[in-house]
Amino acid sequence: MSKRMTTWLVAAAVLIVLGLVLLAVVVAMQGGNFTVLGAEKYDIHTYEVTEEFRDISLRTDTAAIVFTVSQDDTCRVVCHETAKEPHDVTVENGTLTVSARNERKWYEYIGIHWGTPAVTVYLPKSEYGALVVDTDTGAVTIPQGLLFDSMAITGDTGVVKNYASVAGTMKIHTDTGAIRVENVTAKAVDLAVTTGAVTVSDITCEGDVAVQVSTGKAAISDVTCQNLISDGDTGGLLLTNVVAKQAFSIERSTGDVHLDGCDAATLDIETDTGDVQGSLLSEKVFLVSSDTGRIDVPKTVTGGRCEISTDTGDIVIAIKE
Repeated sequence: MSKRMTTWLVAAAVLIVLGLVLLAVVVAMQGGNFTVLGAEKYDIHTYEVTEEFRDISLRTDTAAIVFTVSQDDTCRVVCHETAKEPHDVTVENGTLTVSARNERKWYEYIGIHWGTPAVTVYLPKSEYGALVVDTDTGAVTIPQGLLFDSMAITGDTGVVKNYASVAGTMKIHTDTGAIRVENVTAKAVDLAVTTGAVTVSDITCEGDVAVQVSTGKAAISDVTCQNLISDGDTGGLLLTNVVAKQAFSIERSTGDVHLDGCDAATLDIETDTGDVQGSLLSEKVFLVSSDTGRIDVPKTVTGGRCEISTDTGDIVIAIKE
C-alpha cells in the first residue's frame, strides 16, 4: 500500500470518528432524544368531511391506512403527515378521495426520518360503494362492521388486513406484503402476493376463491365457495375445512399441499417436488401419479374425480370419518 493511500485511509478514519463523537454530543445534549436528527417533523391534521359520498379512493406512498367506524356519526380523515408530503382530501362526484401530495426534492429523502406517516379514515355509515386503495409501503387495515360493493387494494410491501365484507369482488394484490382476510362474505375473492404470506379464514363466498402466491405460504381455513383456485411456485398450501361446490384447482412447484377435512365435487392437484397429503370428506375416484414419491390413497370407486400428480413428492390421502 502506498504512503498516499495510507494517508487517505487514516484521514477518512479520523473524520468518521469525529462524526461519531459529534453525533454522540448532540444526542447527549438533547437528553438522548434521537428524533432531533430527523429531517422532517410529523404533524397531525384532521380533515372534516361534510359532503355526502358513497365511493372511496385512497392513494398514498408510505402512509399506513386504517379505516374505522366513527362513534359520533361524522366523517373525518386524520393524517399523520409532514409539510413536504401532505394529503388532499376531497369529495367529488360522490367519491371521497384521499391522496398524498409529494413535494420533496430528491435530496430531501437523504437522512434519518423518525415517525410513521398514517391516514385514519373515520366512516359514519356501515355500507359503501367501491373501495379503491393504492399504496406502496404502507399497511392497510379494514375492520368488521363495514360492507362495500367492491374492493380493490394494491400495494408493494405493506400488510393488508381485511375484516369487512364485500357484496361483489374482493381483490387484494401485493408484492412482498402479507394478506390476512377473516370472517367475511363476498361474491368472489381474488388474492395475490409475490413473496408474502396469505392467511384466509371464515369466508363464505358465492363464487370463486382465488389465491395466488410465488414464494409465500398460503393458509386457508373454514371456507365455502364455488371453486377454489390456487397457483404458486415455492410456497406451501394448507387447507383446513375448505369445501367447494364444484372444484379444487391447485398447482405448486416445490411447495407442499396439505388438506385437512376438505372436499369438492372434483379435485385437480399438481406439484413438482411438493408432497400432497391430508384428508377428504367424501369418497373419490383417485387418479394419482408420482415419479419417485410414495403413493397411498383409498381404493374407492365412487364419488367425483380426484386427480393428483407430482414429480418427486409423496401422495398420501385418507377419507375423514
